[in-house]
Amino acid sequence: MTAKSLLTALLPLVADLSRELPEGERYRRLLEAMRALLPCDAAALLRLDGESLVPLAVDGLSTDTLGRRFKVSEHPRFEILLAGAGPTRFAADSDLPDPYDGLVDGLDDHLEVHDCLGCPLFVDEKLWGLITLDALDPERFEPIELDALQAFASLASATVNAAERIERLATRAEDEHQRAEVYRQASGQQHREMIGQSKAHKRLVEEINLVGGSDLTVLITGETGVGKELVAQAIHAASARADKPIISLNCAALPDTLVESELFGHVRGAFTGATSDRRGKFELANGGTLFLDEVGELSLTVQAKLLRVLQSGQLQRLGSDKEHQVDVRLIAATNRDLAEEVRNGRYRADFYHRLSVYPLRVPALRDRGRDVLLLSGFFLEQNRSRMGLNSLRLNSDAQEALLAYTWPGNVRELEHLIGRSALKALGNCKVRPKILSLSAADLDLPREVVDNVVAPANADLASVMPMIGGDLRSATDEFQRRLISAALERHQDNWASAARELGVDRANLGRMAKRLGMKS
Repeated sequence: MTAKSLLTALLPLVADLSRELPEGERYRRLLEAMRALLPCDAAALLRLDGESLVPLAVDGLSTDTLGRRFKVSEHPRFEILLAGAGPTRFAADSDLPDPYDGLVDGLDDHLEVHDCLGCPLFVDEKLWGLITLDALDPERFEPIELDALQAFASLASATVNAAERIERLATRAEDEHQRAEVYRQASGQQHREMIGQSKAHKRLVEEINLVGGSDLTVLITGETGVGKELVAQAIHAASARADKPIISLNCAALPDTLVESELFGHVRGAFTGATSDRRGKFELANGGTLFLDEVGELSLTVQAKLLRVLQSGQLQRLGSDKEHQVDVRLIAATNRDLAEEVRNGRYRADFYHRLSVYPLRVPALRDRGRDVLLLSGFFLEQNRSRMGLNSLRLNSDAQEALLAYTWPGNVRELEHLIGRSALKALGNCKVRPKILSLSAADLDLPREVVDNVVAPANADLASVMPMIGGDLRSATDEFQRRLISAALERHQDNWASAARELGVDRANLGRMAKRLGMKS
């Protein structure tokens, strides 16, 4: 490596520091430049978030990696990298498990990473995260490249700092966030991240941020399992009430006789079993947010009483004549068509209009494209940790099957399917593996979905595998060339369509084709 090559790689990034770029694009350029400077099979930028590392950008790793959350205590290599002051290179024969084993994009058969470099990133002299490089071939990296990585890491920190400066300007004071967390913990609420990069998901996030800053009543609709409660929590977190509790009530879980008591509270002796005074959900949520799930299940009687509270802010506990004033923002959710319920006389029109001041529809998983792979990565990492594996991954045919399925149960169905399929696949292993790869056949999906994915894949493999010889690396490259060529031929040289069939990102396919000499 020469000073000229280093300068050539770094200059575009220096220029980017003064440009307004989306965070994702800024980080993508960072990794692209690093791979040009230090040739490797995969690179990643990870932010330290509490006890976990969150991937912000990857290059050469499978799409589902962006959905994973790597708990530092479960990955000794990450612990060592974070503890260092500068770059660290692990020996090729190191027995420490690599977090990226099995995640290198496009290589179902090459599972284990053999050469690994990493460097901590600091922003304002505080540990921010990591930048990592990995290679499948041992001895890919040379000792001299540690100095280059150190120089690159300094610029990477500046890049991250530029991106985070904007975020800091929009962030509330730290004590407000701490108070919000205390309230969330006190109310039994856990912060859960909304994962997705599709246009439908981004539109939803934009709407959440828009309505979050108001006090408008929100009616969240969508199919079962899409994550309506998660959306409600995100709206509350984006509001001026974020430092106050969000209180939830599932209206379908209680009989009509108890719903009123749960909502408004009761006094001693109000009914059999009422041995003491009790505050209801409205009073508990005073100053904060009340989330009513399955609001379509409320009876007409309860609807009428709720309407009065929403209009006046006053309520009476059951058995009491005393008025209580409350200041509560209401968020409701349902998978029913309430407008149709109104037309059929099963729902009060005035209550419906009071609820739907700001209607917000959560998209179904089938409308979110490749978000299914990011969500899969999140659930795979959760199950990997629970099952004590080094890596839990999806083969390319499994990714295709997930993308082809229509997901009537949405995100909840995906979560349960990943957990169930991983457990069954592990149970079928005679020897406990370090890396568990799920194929399409391992997924508990309808037979026709699996057959439609596996059959063409096997046919393609049979047509391209003959006559491939030479060493492993050259054979792998030749196999990839034939596979890409066949996909391009079927799609009349449409790279986007070929990428979808192969289950890889279009940009990654383009970079792979350049490396293989198929594209200038």
